[in-house]
Amino acid sequence: MELNSIKPAAGSKHAKRRVGRGIGSGLGKTAGRGHKGQKSRSGGYHKVGFEGGQMPLQRRLPKRGFKSMTLKYNAEITLSALTLLGSPEVDMLALKQAGLVGQMTKVVKVVKTGELSIAVKLTGIGATAGARVAIEAAGGSLA
Repeated sequence: MELNSIKPAAGSKHAKRRVGRGIGSGLGKTAGRGHKGQKSRSGGYHKVGFEGGQMPLQRRLPKRGFKSMTLKYNAEITLSALTLLGSPEVDMLALKQAGLVGQMTKVVKVVKTGELSIAVKLTGIGATAGARVAIEAAGGSLA
C-alpha cells in the first residue's frame, strides 16, 4: 500500500448539494425552501421547542423528581465483590484498579449483598450498618 493509492471506500463520499445554482440543477430559484413563509427567509427560524406561540411541551408538563449532580461520584460495592477481590486490605485505589468502581468515583459504600468469607480491612470506604456487622463478623475492620 502506498500513500498515493489510498482512497475512501466506494460510496462513502458524495458531492455536497449545491442549491440555488440554476434551474438545471433541480434546486434552483427557491433552493428547496418552497415559497414564502418564515422558513424560506434568511435568518428566519425559531428556537428549538417553539410551537408557534402555543405553550411548549417542556412548560406544559409538570416538574417532577430530582437527579443529584453528585451521583456520578458515588458508588456501591457488595460483600460478594469484596470476596472476589480477595485482598486483605482494600482502599479506593484498589477498587479502581480492579474495575469495581469508576475512575471518577470519590465516595464508596459497602452494602450487605452476598457473603463475606475473608477478613478485610477497609480504609477510606464507608459501609451500611448491616455490612459493617458482616465485615466485623468475618474478622475485618473499617478505618
